[in-house]
Amino acid sequence: MASEELARKLQRRLEVEQSASADLCAPCAPCAPAKLSQDEGEEKQPVVNGSATTELTLKLSRRLDINEGNTEPKQVKVFNPYTEFKEFSRKQIKDMEKMFKRYDSSKDGFIDLMELKLMMEKLGAPQTHLSLKNMIKEVDEDFDDQLSFREFLLIFQRAAAGELQEESGLLALARLSEIDVSTEGVLGARDFFEAKAQALAVASKFEAEIREEQEERKRQEMERKQRRAAFRQLQSTFCP
Repeated sequence: MASEELARKLQRRLEVEQSASADLCAPCAPCAPAKLSQDEGEEKQPVVNGSATTELTLKLSRRLDINEGNTEPKQVKVFNPYTEFKEFSRKQIKDMEKMFKRYDSSKDGFIDLMELKLMMEKLGAPQTHLSLKNMIKEVDEDFDDQLSFREFLLIFQRAAAGELQEESGLLALARLSEIDVSTEGVLGARDFFEAKAQALAVASKFEAEIREEQEERKRQEMERKQRRAAFRQLQSTFCP
């Protein structure tokens, strides 16, 4: 194969370069002044970094070893949410996946800080920049400062197990999401459902207070209109 032949050539070239560099001696003292005088007035040429060539050589050498059976290819771990998160049903995981994709506006398979910010605003629980960073940090297992789908599932898993602090933004995310994990067979579902109901009750109370204020303003406006109408009627009686 062409790739195998190229790998052999690059490997041979690397061995030759290493052998040649080993044979070189350090410049002796008498040679140093002559070298300096020779370089005077000449512009220094940029040094070519051979790290890229070396890296390519190593990759091709590894591919050659794999083809010849001298080494085993690296096994890529496949993430299966249905087998890893057995406490959730398939429907619940699909609902979580829909929510994840809804807020993954860049469609790169991750939710970054700005996308998480938008999510929390949509859920009615906006967070500060520092709080958003802490939310990601709580489940960011690979330290890439963004949420993968697996890390997104960890939020609901830890919420259902009661492992999140009450003031955690992740707990607010899990409680205020539209995903219902209260069905039979879910570990810790009862406590999670009660916590979610409590969060919704707080939100409902806030909305009720707003509606009450609006109704009060309407009543006051109606009373003002009635007083103005009564005044005009009384005025027309005395001033025909």
